Amino acid sequence: MKVYIESYGCTFNQADGQIIAGNLLENDIDLVDTIDEADVVIVNTCYVKLPTEDKMVHRIQKLQKEVPDKKIIVGGCMVEIDPEKLEKIGPNISWIGPHQLSKSASVVNSTYCGDIVRETGFSKESKVNVPKVSDDSLIHILQICEGCLGACTFCCTRFARGPLNSYPISDIVADARNAIEGGACEIQLTAQDTAAFGRDSGEKLSDLIKEVANLNGDFRIRVGMMHPKNILNDVDEIIDAMKHPKVYDFIHLPVQSGSDKVLSDMRRGHTVSQYKEIASKFRNEIPNLTLATDIIVGYPTESDEDFDETVELLEEIKPNLIHLSKYQHRIGAISSSLKEIPHQTMKKRSKFLSQIKEKITEEENVELVGSVQEVLVIEKGSKGGYIAKTNSYIPVIVDDVELGTFVRVKITEATSTYLKSELL
Repeated sequence: MKVYIESYGCTFNQADGQIIAGNLLENDIDLVDTIDEADVVIVNTCYVKLPTEDKMVHRIQKLQKEVPDKKIIVGGCMVEIDPEKLEKIGPNISWIGPHQLSKSASVVNSTYCGDIVRETGFSKESKVNVPKVSDDSLIHILQICEGCLGACTFCCTRFARGPLNSYPISDIVADARNAIEGGACEIQLTAQDTAAFGRDSGEKLSDLIKEVANLNGDFRIRVGMMHPKNILNDVDEIIDAMKHPKVYDFIHLPVQSGSDKVLSDMRRGHTVSQYKEIASKFRNEIPNLTLATDIIVGYPTESDEDFDETVELLEEIKPNLIHLSKYQHRIGAISSSLKEIPHQTMKKRSKFLSQIKEKITEEENVELVGSVQEVLVIEKGSKGGYIAKTNSYIPVIVDDVELGTFVRVKITEATSTYLKSELL
């Protein structure tokens, strides 16, 4: 029996796909690189946005039509968020919920034999120190906790990932040590909200970062998304931990809106002034910091005045990276009971913010032209050359280098998304 796995969505879900693969391999089930070779196809779904939902549904239906001789198993967030739709489009399909990955081999074996198996529901199983299979030996995704403490009105992912479940620091450090000894040069600490880490176990994110950073080896740590409300009580210690030279000068701190009214409607649990205070503290203490943020355009209660406040916030704090999303109803989300704003209004606002985003990010990158940077080479470029990351986690194109090495480059050109360089 041979299995093909395709994973979609966030870093955390990509790691789930690696765990599924590791569980299969540990149970003597072969993995293949193409669908044509496979007897069983696993689609590890993402379900965070409506376009992604449509993509997942289309993908499953396409497989059913084009490879009817293959057994299909669906994993990922769709399993827990929308089982009704999944049942409708695939009544004969097996499922693996994101908390049931240790049962992957059992589900695959039973499905291959003609049974329909559906493993769902929450569990407290750890996702560290378990077998994984990755196509990239240089980047190690390390899931530090699953679930969150939030109640954001627009989110459906929390219905798939459940309540917070933090893994012990000692286990995470052991996992990181093994990865580094195996050749990994970038450790990605990931979660639905890394700032929530330890709130259920009494441990702290700042302590975790320090312990991983103090491991032997030449590597960098990228700390994943942090919810502003959960960083408030530990800002100073997290900043202190992130000053370690092995930690990228990078934070992903989603604000979602520049309006306190909209933030309250979203149940975000923080204010604009609190967000600005956090961002200011980080930038004052870590001068070369890259600040990434997320904005939801057109939340149902967002007025023209609310939108203007978001524009003002972005122009004031000038995030280095801005991820824009147009609001869309999600199954089970509280805000889905509200009336959406007119499509043309949302489209106009999104276009306006996109222009601001490109202007801000390009201006930030242009300031780096002429500077000398130490960069970590992490992957081959799709159009030639190599992609490296500065200490501030900005992508740099560089030629004639070796993967997994640190090199010095001079920045020669900047765009809104990456830098170009020459080797020194």
